[in-house]
Amino acid sequence: MMQTVILGIETSCDETAAAVVVDGRKMLSNIVSSQIDIHREYGGVVPEIAARKHVESISFIVQQALKVANMSLDDINGIAVSNGPGLVGALLVGLSFAKSLAFAKKLPLMGVQHIYSHICANYLTDETWQPPFICLVVSGGHTHIIEVADYNKCVILARTRDDAVGEAFDKVGRILKLPYPGGPEIDKLATFGNATAVKFPKSSFEDSLDFSFSGLKSAVFQYLQKNPVSTEEDIANIAASFQKTAVDILVANTITACKQKGLTSVAIAGGVAANKGLRAAITAACSENNFSLHLPNIEYCTDNAAMVASGGFYKYKLGLFDKYNLNAYPSIDI
Repeated sequence: MMQTVILGIETSCDETAAAVVVDGRKMLSNIVSSQIDIHREYGGVVPEIAARKHVESISFIVQQALKVANMSLDDINGIAVSNGPGLVGALLVGLSFAKSLAFAKKLPLMGVQHIYSHICANYLTDETWQPPFICLVVSGGHTHIIEVADYNKCVILARTRDDAVGEAFDKVGRILKLPYPGGPEIDKLATFGNATAVKFPKSSFEDSLDFSFSGLKSAVFQYLQKNPVSTEEDIANIAASFQKTAVDILVANTITACKQKGLTSVAIAGGVAANKGLRAAITAACSENNFSLHLPNIEYCTDNAAMVASGGFYKYKLGLFDKYNLNAYPSIDI
């Protein structure tokens, strides 16, 4: 049976990435160049700097992905690239490079929606995992519950109405004066903290599974104003209490979505899917409800190009190719 080899390119934020994936499932290479050390100085991603660093790195990263996969462009069947949502300047770097390669080698071009590609990360870890399932997509820019009815059919069931959960983690990390990015630091501290030390509010909406994390973030800030921390134990307790509150909301809404849709398969995706507290809590909840659960490998949680290549493969199978006027979008629905 003929294999389909897709080259994926990802530059939606501050990772320059390229990967080679076979049949949407088998990763041959997955090269990621992170800019975290650069942006840490500013406490967050600076769009102009991110775009410039992508320009400097993209050619080398793509070459490395091909080299590690032991392939050349002549072995590639199609090129997949993130075209939104994300930082427009950053997206345009990868998109322009992908268009140039596709034009030069006369290869099909597939623009892949960023949230959709995060969902596809699950296919890279387990070759048997398939729709339908409910996927919780959690990252610095997105918080969605999505019904994955088929490989190319996704329906948003819930989304955040303000801060994404990863953004809330990073902002709380800044409030606690932790190194950037704050999310992983809070996850580490939560291991040593008392998650019941502080009772923070949980947001909810009538007749909706949407999320809101701005109030939780503000509650942490207000608590610290009234109760200044004096020890590392205090900081760990606040981190653990905040994380448990956020995770409880995410897990409860995801389980409810499954019950409402009559589905018993759950997956998670996105950078916050690497959070140990979330992984433990959703594992326990799925076990309690007798749901099957898929947790992607940590390397596929944060932005990478293997997930983009996987998503591109499922568009390639249906002949859903894009033209060279494909644009980048800061916001685009799945």
